[in-house]
Amino acid sequence: MRRRAAGPGQRRRYRPGPAAALGSPAAALAAGTAAACAARAAYSVLTRRPPGGAGTWTRTNHRGEQLTLLEGPALTVGSVAISALGPGLLPRVRAALAVAGTGAAAFGGYDDLAGSGSSRGFRGHLGALAKGEVTTGAVKLGGIGATGLASAALLGGGPADLAINAGLVAGGANLLNLFDLRPGRALKVALASGALLAAGARRGPARHRVAARPGAGAATGPSMSAGPGTFARLGAAIGPGAAAGPGAALEPDPGPGALLTVAAPLGAAIALLPEDLGERAMLGDAGANALGALLGVAAAASLSRPARLALLAAITGLTAASEVVSFTAVIERTPALRWLDMLGRRPVPAAPVPGRDDPPPAEPREAGTTAAAAPS
Repeated sequence: MRRRAAGPGQRRRYRPGPAAALGSPAAALAAGTAAACAARAAYSVLTRRPPGGAGTWTRTNHRGEQLTLLEGPALTVGSVAISALGPGLLPRVRAALAVAGTGAAAFGGYDDLAGSGSSRGFRGHLGALAKGEVTTGAVKLGGIGATGLASAALLGGGPADLAINAGLVAGGANLLNLFDLRPGRALKVALASGALLAAGARRGPARHRVAARPGAGAATGPSMSAGPGTFARLGAAIGPGAAAGPGAALEPDPGPGALLTVAAPLGAAIALLPEDLGERAMLGDAGANALGALLGVAAAASLSRPARLALLAAITGLTAASEVVSFTAVIERTPALRWLDMLGRRPVPAAPVPGRDDPPPAEPREAGTTAAAAPS
């Protein structure tokens, strides 16, 4: 059936093509399952043959027990591989996810392996820079900032979108790392954030709208709405300067697209959560930065501009608050948050109470004396 041509100033809507099914919950479940399997396989391979030896990746946790940092690289491999190779995402979103995940993991891993921990937070690293000292944390912050800009550029949009999206990617990477102080905490925050992101995106059939400035549109008119199947046939890459006119910009893909974008990172996180809760492994900066950056790309690719601005403001506020407030102290003081934080974790040993928990006095034989030698 022939469609009627849209006149100037009108929007033309296309029926979703075959590619629209790729954004379905079933496709997201498949992507999440594949990422979970890939992350578990990567973790198994890395722990059997750790690059540089097991000692390179071994750290001591808050209990004084040793665990491995290889959870972070394994999560990154599973998330990025499935996001880049799995079906259903626009090429520019795939590229942004790959750049954000690998870049954040690389700079986070550098800080994991080469950092001394002498300076922490923005205040610590900037203070060290003021004294002429370049810390590994400062290198990481700069590198993740550049990674955010590169990812935002791949997603497209105008200068405002570039700044917002870069802030979401870099800010998300840094913020999630601030929660990686107790077993499972950062992964729980990531799972909750990803679920809220998928639920918060607009419902309904996924459509990509190309908005053009007045006078910039071609035969499509000032704006056009098209299903993902249409863009698959057109090359799945309409951006500034494409057929929709030089002023066109691809707006976010709502609904199922958001679910599909977060599916791989969340699947990998679920697969490695038992290792984290069991205190056999930890994300480290590599894993936490990569997972936060991937969620930042998902937000940038699926939320409207007002929603992205609100989210960026929240990320900025929490990051600033972390410089003066301990997240752990807040969680410990809030019963509901403490319950969620302890969910699935090993019990924390109670601190000894002086007087009540003192060991009983030793018997003379245990003290190395005999009953005859003991004073009468």
